[in-house]
Amino acid sequence: MSAASAFHSTFDHSITGREVARRPKQAPLRLTRRGRFVFFGIPLILLAALILSFSGFLTAPAKAADSADQLNVTPTVSVTVQPGESLWAIAGTVAPERDPRDVVADIVQLNNLDAARVMPGQQLFVPSK
Repeated sequence: MSAASAFHSTFDHSITGREVARRPKQAPLRLTRRGRFVFFGIPLILLAALILSFSGFLTAPAKAADSADQLNVTPTVSVTVQPGESLWAIAGTVAPERDPRDVVADIVQLNNLDAARVMPGQQLFVPSK
C-alpha cells in the first residue's frame, strides 16, 4: 500500500448508509448569582461611570471672568523702534523710574519676542505709566 492510498483510506470516511451520531441534548445554560453579576452588573456599572463622567465634563462651568473689571490688563502704548534704538533705550525712555530689566522683560512678554533684538520700524507695545 502506498502512502497516497493510505492517506486516502485513512481520511475518506463516507457516511452513506450510516447514521450520523448525534450529541446528547444538553441542559440549558444556567447563570449563578455571581455569573449574573459578572454578565450584567459590571457592564452596567462601567456604563454608569462613563455616563456620569461624560455628563460632568459637559456641565462643568467655564473659568472665564464675569466682567472686564476682574481682568488683569497691563495698560500699554505703541512705540515704533527708531534706527539705533534697543530695548534698553526704549525701557529707559518709557519708565525711567523702574528697573530697566523689569521693563525689558515686560516688553518681551507683551510682544511675544523670542530674543531682545528689535528691528527699526518695528511696532512694540510697551507698558505705560
